[in-house]
Amino acid sequence: MRKEKKLLKKETIMQAALELFAINGFHRTTIPDIATKIGMSVGNLYNYFSSKDILAQEIIKYTSEVLGEKIKEVNQLDIGAKEKIHKIVTIYFETAKEQPEMIEYFLRVYLSNREVFADGCEGMVCVSGFITEIMIFFDDGVSKGELRNQDFFSAFGLFMGYLGGMVFLKGEGVLPKDISEYIDDIARNIYYALKV
Repeated sequence: MRKEKKLLKKETIMQAALELFAINGFHRTTIPDIATKIGMSVGNLYNYFSSKDILAQEIIKYTSEVLGEKIKEVNQLDIGAKEKIHKIVTIYFETAKEQPEMIEYFLRVYLSNREVFADGCEGMVCVSGFITEIMIFFDDGVSKGELRNQDFFSAFGLFMGYLGGMVFLKGEGVLPKDISEYIDDIARNIYYALKV
C-alpha cells in the first residue's frame, strides 16, 4: 500500500513537471514551481527526485513507456501494415490533442535540451519503450513483405518527421484544420513512402 502511494505521488510530480516543462520550458521551470503546483514542499519533492535533471529523465522514460504501450497494442493486432500505420498516427495525434504536454515535452524539452539527457539517457535509452515498439512494427511489416527492407533509422526518421512535424505545426497554431482531420492523409503518405 505504501509503495503504491509513493508511486502515485511520483506520477503526480511527473505530470505537474511535464505540464510546466512543456509550457514554460525546462530552464524556466524550477523545482519550487513544481512543488507549488501540487501543494508539496520542495524538500519533500526532493525525496522523490534528487534533481531536476533526474526528474526530466524520468518523465521522458514515462512518456515513452505510455506511448510504447499504446503501440504495443497495435502491434498485437492481426492487421496489415497499412492499418497499423493508420492506428499509430491516430494514437500520436490523439495524444497530441488530449495530452499535448506529453508530445510537447518530447519535441520542446527532450530534443532541445540534449545536455540534460546526456548522462543517463545516452542514445535512445530513455525512449526505448516507444522505439522498441516502432522497431517491432517495422520488422513485422518487412517480414510479411508489406514494407521495404531498409535501414531502421531512415524509416523511423520518415515516420517521426511526419508525426512530429504535424504536431509541431499544431502547437504553433499553423494548421487550418483540427489535427485529427489529417490522420488519413498522413497515414497514407507514410504507408506509400514505406511500402514495398
